[in-house]
Amino acid sequence: MGQVTVTIAAKVYRIACDDGQEEHLRNLAADVDAKIEDMRKAFGEIGDNRLTVMAAITFVDERQELKGRLARLEAELSELRARTGRMADSLGEAQGEMARAIHEAADRIESVARQLAPAPHG
Repeated sequence: MGQVTVTIAAKVYRIACDDGQEEHLRNLAADVDAKIEDMRKAFGEIGDNRLTVMAAITFVDERQELKGRLARLEAELSELRARTGRMADSLGEAQGEMARAIHEAADRIESVARQLAPAPHG
């Protein structure tokens, strides 16, 4: 089990994490720290706890928006896949009809060719 020391809002925290996740955790902490700093610049000194809560709510709000967007994109992808399947089915049917029409035309051409061919002498 790994451990990381991070600084958020000028406070140092030691956090345990899975081995190999240290850099990821540092990046997450840096994002939280940056969000709190942005809010501090926007709202002034309104208290570390309030800034931390506001940052957490902002992250959760962004996450909810992304989840909603992801759900809409997944639904759109599902519809596109269904549409593609229907188009492939239609294309298969059209190809079958074309093959039958070509075969029928070939049969007619052969029939006409036989009728036009001179009779063998013998």
